[in-house]
Amino acid sequence: MEWQVWLGIIAIVIGVLALAVAVGAWSQQAWMRRRDRRHAVPQSVQVAPRVAVIVNPSKLHASGLPARVRAHLEANGLPEPLWYETTIDDPGKGQARQALADGADIVIAAGGDGTVRAVAETMVGSDKPMGVLPVGTGNLLARNLELPLVNMDEALDVILAGRTRAIDVGWLRVEEFADTPRNDEHPNQPDHEPDTEREHIFLVIAGLGFDAAMVATADSNLKKKVGWVAYFVAGLSHMQARRMRATLQLDDHPPVDARARSIMVGNCGMLPGGVTLLPDAVLDDGVLDVAAVDVRGGVLGWAQLTLEIAMQGVGVRNELPEKLGRIDHTKARRARIRVPAGEEAQVDGDPLGRAVEVDVRVQPGALLVRAP
Repeated sequence: MEWQVWLGIIAIVIGVLALAVAVGAWSQQAWMRRRDRRHAVPQSVQVAPRVAVIVNPSKLHASGLPARVRAHLEANGLPEPLWYETTIDDPGKGQARQALADGADIVIAAGGDGTVRAVAETMVGSDKPMGVLPVGTGNLLARNLELPLVNMDEALDVILAGRTRAIDVGWLRVEEFADTPRNDEHPNQPDHEPDTEREHIFLVIAGLGFDAAMVATADSNLKKKVGWVAYFVAGLSHMQARRMRATLQLDDHPPVDARARSIMVGNCGMLPGGVTLLPDAVLDDGVLDVAAVDVRGGVLGWAQLTLEIAMQGVGVRNELPEKLGRIDHTKARRARIRVPAGEEAQVDGDPLGRAVEVDVRVQPGALLVRAP
């Protein structure tokens, strides 16, 4: 037999062996796939997420909140949510910690900005997302996340079926409080006890000066009746207050002196009433936006400032240097602000008292939230 024939036979044998090996491998893989399918959970049968709701008791019966939440979850095939009520001593931190310990997969903050802020402080660093059910006065984070503000069912749809988004958070530490509060000027307002042992989280805007004084003196009864308009009314009494002298240090840059009505550091910039105070602020860019707001010239200056805010909200900037009302914008990861005379401080609309020095920093991507 010629060598070509032997070579052909060898090739055929090798081919048959290769085919046998291939068929065997395919059979083994097919068997493994069938086995996996037998033991796998069908995609249509998924473990339902456990939902926890942390609610401010004052909002508990707003618009029939408990019944509507239960009905919405039931309609989506979800079990009864875990319920936790905030207290004066614990506005949400401890309740969020307990919700996570109880196995919650989504933790809903149902309340105003104070409740959302307190719940978020515990949720920072967690792998579970926070949902926001906006039933407060300002609903600042909800506005900036573009959540439904009026329709509770639509807001719940976002919480249950929306995307999970990682956003930055800001932290403000009061390094030094003023010696005496100015509550003699506003006798109906409670004193704010200094708290230098911990930082205060903020999700939207922290500030010193006019904005914080406006927040600190807003009438609580008026807030219940007219909402965020109460802050505007409170601001009228501070329009003639003196401009503050401040020293501002951003990141590692040298300190600079400034005269301003307010210095605000923001994570995002949309406020109630459609006001966009920080048009360049982004919730997940890893930096904070700093705005120095100044007004000179009385009513004319305030009118010019109002026009400036309205124009920048639609993308128009006026960079003229000699304006009576102006906002100067910049960005930083850290800001240190010192006001020797002491000024009111606030975080997301919660007053902290009169501060002399604050240190503000950003924690990028630290909080998971449910968003459209």
